[in-house]
Amino acid sequence: MDQAEKLQIEERIVEVLKTVYDPEIPVDIYNLGLIYRIELKDDASLEVDMTLTAPNCPAADFIMEDVRLKLEGVTGVKEAKVNLVFEPEWDKDMMSEEAKLELGFA
Repeated sequence: MDQAEKLQIEERIVEVLKTVYDPEIPVDIYNLGLIYRIELKDDASLEVDMTLTAPNCPAADFIMEDVRLKLEGVTGVKEAKVNLVFEPEWDKDMMSEEAKLELGFA
C-alpha cells in the first residue's frame, strides 16, 4: 500500500474508534484519550495500544472486543490486534477538549 492509501485507512480507523464507547461514559474512547498507539503495517495488519479509565473497568472485555471487531471491519485492515496497556496511567488531561466540555471538565 502506498502512503496516501495508508493515510486514508488510518483516517477510517480513527473514525471507527470514535464509534466505541465505554457504557458508563457518554464520550467515545478516542476522545477520552484511551488510544495510545495506532500502527498500520505494510501487510495491512493493525496493532493498537489502548488503556481504560480504570484498571478494574467492568466493561473491559466488552470494550476490547468491540474495538477489535470494528477495526477488523475497516476496509484495508487484514487483522487487528488490540493491546491493553496501563503505562502511562490514564488521567483526564489525556481527553480532547471536546470530551472535557462534554463531561464538564473544561
